[in-house]
Amino acid sequence: MNAFLSFPGILLAIAFVAFLGPGVFNLILALSIGGWVGYARLVRAQVLSVREREFVEAARALGANDWRVITRHILPNIIQPVIVQAAIGMAGAVLAEATMSFLGLGVPPPTASWGSMLNDGRSHLFDAPHLVLFPAAAVMLAVLSFNFIGDALRDYLDPRSRIEAGL
Repeated sequence: MNAFLSFPGILLAIAFVAFLGPGVFNLILALSIGGWVGYARLVRAQVLSVREREFVEAARALGANDWRVITRHILPNIIQPVIVQAAIGMAGAVLAEATMSFLGLGVPPPTASWGSMLNDGRSHLFDAPHLVLFPAAAVMLAVLSFNFIGDALRDYLDPRSRIEAGL
């Protein structure tokens, strides 16, 4: 995992798509190759933290097998940060897809993409600025929305913040 973290995810994605060629499947695969490491480290850290908690030790003391401990005690307690990370990670995926499409390494031209729209409108920036402004605003609003969703999910799913807020 540390080897994957040493390279920027977008650089790996660019190299992967440049090697295999542009396309929807190759783009999804390239972004997945660069993005799985953060989730793997998050899950590992959460599991290492939760497995030492008292309720896991109590379940083991009562004779629960490993499968039951994982599915009934560990997994429900680690899913909250993973969901929040996924919501925030979607913002990064939208930006990465727009970047790759802007560079010509994203989805092929018949398929609409904000990055390819920005690239096409770049040559008409001074005579028709709306060709760049609307796709750029769409990318900005999508990224901002995913960040707000991730922040709201973090606030909603965190039991400590609900206790402090009196909910």
